[in-house]
Amino acid sequence: MDDWKMQQGNLGPEPDDAYDADMAMLDEARQPLSRKVPIASSKINPYRMVIVARLVILAFFLRYRILNPVHDAIGLWLTSVICEIWFAFSWILDQFPKWFPIDRETYLDRLSLRYEREGEPNMLASVDIFVSTVDPLKEPPLVTANTVLSILAMDYPVDKISCYISDDGASMLTFESLSQTAEFARKWVPFCKKFAIEPRAPEMYFTLKVDYLKDKVQPTFVKERRAMKREYEEFKVRINALVAKAQKVPPEGWIMQDGTPWPGNNTKDHPGMIQVFLGQSGGHDTEGNELPRLVYVSREKRPGFLHHKKAGAMNALVRVSGVLTNAPFMLNLDCDHYLNNSKAVREAMCFLMDPQIGRKVCYVQFPQRFDGIDRHDRYANRNTVFFDINMKGLDGIQGPVYVGTGCVFRRQALYGYEPPKGPKRPKMVTCGCCPCFGRRRKDKKQSKDGGNANGLSLEGCYQWHYISYIVHPLRLTSKSFLYTNSSRR
Repeated sequence: MDDWKMQQGNLGPEPDDAYDADMAMLDEARQPLSRKVPIASSKINPYRMVIVARLVILAFFLRYRILNPVHDAIGLWLTSVICEIWFAFSWILDQFPKWFPIDRETYLDRLSLRYEREGEPNMLASVDIFVSTVDPLKEPPLVTANTVLSILAMDYPVDKISCYISDDGASMLTFESLSQTAEFARKWVPFCKKFAIEPRAPEMYFTLKVDYLKDKVQPTFVKERRAMKREYEEFKVRINALVAKAQKVPPEGWIMQDGTPWPGNNTKDHPGMIQVFLGQSGGHDTEGNELPRLVYVSREKRPGFLHHKKAGAMNALVRVSGVLTNAPFMLNLDCDHYLNNSKAVREAMCFLMDPQIGRKVCYVQFPQRFDGIDRHDRYANRNTVFFDINMKGLDGIQGPVYVGTGCVFRRQALYGYEPPKGPKRPKMVTCGCCPCFGRRRKDKKQSKDGGNANGLSLEGCYQWHYISYIVHPLRLTSKSFLYTNSSRR
């Protein structure tokens, strides 16, 4: 009878069952938030065999070249042999990182169980997002606007997101286009969150040739999507009008709406400018919900100082954000990037907020993907080998590189603090007769607590960890990719 009532829904679970369910949930929350996933042997072993075969052939080739000198042109022969040995050595160094590639897997449900419990304040860490731009005529404002909109609409608590735009060209066009973007975000952000839109950059979403009705069950979706597309097209027209207006600079310089001259008329000599477009003091969408912070920053520039590089702009954003929000983590993007996955920041938090390894992680590097190019063209500069092979291999030996964008940093690491102490390594003690191995016994100048005569500790080792995350990348638009490609050639 009890089984029949249970099937009919008339008999609830026993208290012991509810207790077991709560304990199981707590146990799940205590699990690691990420794990390493080794590449399948069926994929990596053939590549390793090819490396070994090439290494053997290379050894026979170098042996033949060295044992058979050309006496008639000994100088040219020696030069060619040295070059071949150097190229072989470089090739060997290039193959080492590819020997143990790994993937990484995150658990977003565990992250929510640990830091987003019902009835309790949200414990996810705040994130400051930096977007850098210089010349709006070469980096179209519409592209920058799509990047900003994808950030403001990401799946993360709105009170923990702050977007900072670095305008290193002090352009009034960028300032006005960002103002228009803030107004359009009041409609775009609630639309994305209501219908779980992916991707959340409007230009890419409306141009994707996919079934946008898939998994959509709300009857009002088609009507609201059609209205939102019309709103976005009107937004594009307004941005295009600003761009057309900026083609010809007035002789007296740009004038703001209040009649005062634009402070950045002289791009090489102007004061610093900070403008908060959205924030807690009035930044709400059309449904009354709070929006993330959106801050415009143009750093001060004076003649005679070298302040025309991206690193200086990033340093200015670090200082400004430290005063306004001071989030423990920072994500930096180029203006032609957008978030391809609205949960990308959550994926990074699975590494940076992991209770076991989080304190030792310095940054999480995301890969890049490109839109608007031929995916069947192996020379389309998609950087597939670099991001999908080299970076995974470097991650396997704990050494992925920072590629300049799409990276979540720990603010503490950028401030110059030492990383947490690692476990002590065993030290060999020798008699002192052979200085090449181990360390000598303590002399009288060293103190008993392990310090030397200057009071510096000799114990403990420090190490930051770096993670390259490959699952959900950030994307580049087609136009900006072509510009970036031509500027770096």
